[in-house]
Amino acid sequence: MFRLNSISLLQFKNYTNRSFQFSKKVVAICGKNGVGKTNILDAIHYLCFTKSYFSSTDAVNVQQGAKGFRIDGAFEQNSEIENAACILRETGKKEFSVNGALYDKFSKHIGRYPCVIIAPDDAVLITGGSEERRGFIDALISQLDPEYLKQLILYNKLLQQRNSFLKAAAEQGTLDESLLSVLDEQLIPAGNFIFNKRRDTLVAFLPRVKRMYTGIAQQEEPLSLFYESRLLEATFEELLKAARQKDLALQRTTLGIHRDDITLQLGNQPFKNIASQGQRKSLLFALKLTELEVLAAKKKFTPLLLLDDVFEKLDEDRISSLLRQVCHEKDGQVFITDTNKERIMQHMEAIGAELHLVEL
Repeated sequence: MFRLNSISLLQFKNYTNRSFQFSKKVVAICGKNGVGKTNILDAIHYLCFTKSYFSSTDAVNVQQGAKGFRIDGAFEQNSEIENAACILRETGKKEFSVNGALYDKFSKHIGRYPCVIIAPDDAVLITGGSEERRGFIDALISQLDPEYLKQLILYNKLLQQRNSFLKAAAEQGTLDESLLSVLDEQLIPAGNFIFNKRRDTLVAFLPRVKRMYTGIAQQEEPLSLFYESRLLEATFEELLKAARQKDLALQRTTLGIHRDDITLQLGNQPFKNIASQGQRKSLLFALKLTELEVLAAKKKFTPLLLLDDVFEKLDEDRISSLLRQVCHEKDGQVFITDTNKERIMQHMEAIGAELHLVEL
């Protein structure tokens, strides 16, 4: 089993200097709101993804009055221990290492310690715009395929260059068509690679999500999930040529894989428009737990699962069903935060799962 045995936090968020040992498969982190439960999960996320799940800048995670932070974790797999460290220096420079060896590129670490997190704000995956769902797809495939992440970084860099060129051309009133063609030629291979990976992954992934949703909801519902991409209709080269005048007018690239989406429907209506809170939460769990299953199948071991305050707006039956599935039937390590210690203990006792309780 892949597991995190311990974590140490130095000047990270509300922790001055604190260490935690994790001795069981299921770890419940309990305490009142504001004591730092979620901060422990975010620190674990840092060790898996080299960044925070909840904030886009590292500086906001430094303890107030301090000038940097350090997170250390001891991971175990097949009786072998690896020590990971994430350090934000006083200069603002971030370093990441495993067993003392520094990465030259953080992207090389992604997928080494696979992890899935479910948090309250993840509802935006269902109710928000296409950017949220693309981010979800990208996080999944990046943990499966290092080349995908490499091509995604390249695509975003080239897209930014093309958009800057379009804006400059509009401001200057002149267009170098040969240079724009060169930018297109550079963008197309990366876009095609990403499209093909997304399509191939989602063909298998989306039907599994639907089956998972039915299991969580405990009844059949007319849920439909589709991969939406203009590259399903035409080649990327054709799309760029057709949209060139529009791109010049709007000063940005209007077509491409950066506009992809997953369409969520209930019957013939957009899912977010008619779904109840319980249905939205069930679909969120279905997406994330299917992600967990796909990663486990590819990696040959179950990733860490982080559940942050997930029991709100779920009835007792759905809570029991969810916990039985992730804490008893699967063999991965699970971290759960909750304000109600007794609730967690009762559920774990009912399903026969060993529990390590961290009280804050």
